[in-house]
Amino acid sequence: MENEYEYIIKGGNKVEGEVEISGSKNAALPIIAATILNGGVSTLYNVPNIHDTKMMYEILNRLGGKVVKKKNKVIIDTSGINKYEIPEGLMRQMRSSVILVGSLVGKYRKATFSYPGGCDIGTRPIDLHLKGFEKIGINIDKNYGNITCSCDRIIGEKIILDFPSVGATENIILASCLGEGTTRIINAAREPEILDLQNFLNRMGAKIKGAGTNEIEIEGVKNLKDVSYNIMPDRIEAGTFLCMTAITGGNAKLLNVNDKHIIPIIDKLEEAGCKIEIDKNTIKIQGPKRLKSVNIKTMPYPGFPTDMQSIFTTVLTTARGTSIVVENIFENRYKYTQELIRMGAKISIEGKMAIVKGVKKLYGANVKATDLRGGASLVLAGIVAKGETIVENIGYILRGYEDFDKKISNLGIDISKRIKLN
Repeated sequence: MENEYEYIIKGGNKVEGEVEISGSKNAALPIIAATILNGGVSTLYNVPNIHDTKMMYEILNRLGGKVVKKKNKVIIDTSGINKYEIPEGLMRQMRSSVILVGSLVGKYRKATFSYPGGCDIGTRPIDLHLKGFEKIGINIDKNYGNITCSCDRIIGEKIILDFPSVGATENIILASCLGEGTTRIINAAREPEILDLQNFLNRMGAKIKGAGTNEIEIEGVKNLKDVSYNIMPDRIEAGTFLCMTAITGGNAKLLNVNDKHIIPIIDKLEEAGCKIEIDKNTIKIQGPKRLKSVNIKTMPYPGFPTDMQSIFTTVLTTARGTSIVVENIFENRYKYTQELIRMGAKISIEGKMAIVKGVKKLYGANVKATDLRGGASLVLAGIVAKGETIVENIGYILRGYEDFDKKISNLGIDISKRIKLN
């Protein structure tokens, strides 16, 4: 398991150079799930080579699909799928595998799965997914931790989400594509990854409109065709490298990035004193000698992304002054702050608020990743800290960042990966 690995970081260098941003994890996973719907061949480009995409391929293989990885593309053939149960072990490792349910039930009218696992950042119930399924005629049977979804027909209906959940929005879209009539999702999530999913499905022959707004309309079609598609760049990875440059007072150029997807991150970095230049698909950032404190609060898109909260909070640990961070999405997303405190950060948590008093220096320590983005935030802290930092449990980080240590090394930072010493 990749949690047997750890990063060793010798801090104190500035980030300098160019970094290419990989394809989006959060766009790739639902798109890989969506390949089930055409019962044929999908060719995907710009898929990040990370633990989570590998897990999706493994599940598709177990269901009877075929996945072939070539240098810069992934060819997925789902014509042989003949099983409709997502293996429990894989489901537990990766929460986002629940996105396969919409595709399986949409295409084959049945799917069985267990409650999902993944990062421990708070309760992420799938009740909104299931409520949406029931609305369009899918029967839900819960039995000893397993859930079976089945139906004879899927019939379009108006679904009003209690909260703009990304997963529920995506799962309802996937389940409705091959249904009868029109499904309307009200209070839909607006993330760019949902627009990417809509564009992919429409290229397959689906009839979907409204992704990127809070109302999405899916008109059912009879069948879908083979497709080839290029996945959007990863906005959270882009945000991570911008923050890494900012905290070190460095100078970097990001390639393959869409600035429209990260406006709140760019705004906050500029407010903190960074100089940012945006060109077509590239962003240049120059960090100041010392950042200024800023306040952030996470909100559903287009607000400040919860996935960037831990990374940005780390940037604020060495900023001048006191910053207030408010986490409005996940209630358990401050676990990583205990590890930062071990490195000399001054952070106090009050409910969903973190009060960050900037210190002049962080100090190297042995720390443990508790989730994907929290893990990345510890890497940032190690890069700027005095001395050596060891980050354990990096399996979490490898779930979402492609070649993380290699990319960081290429920016002039002393980081290496090794098997954990007992």
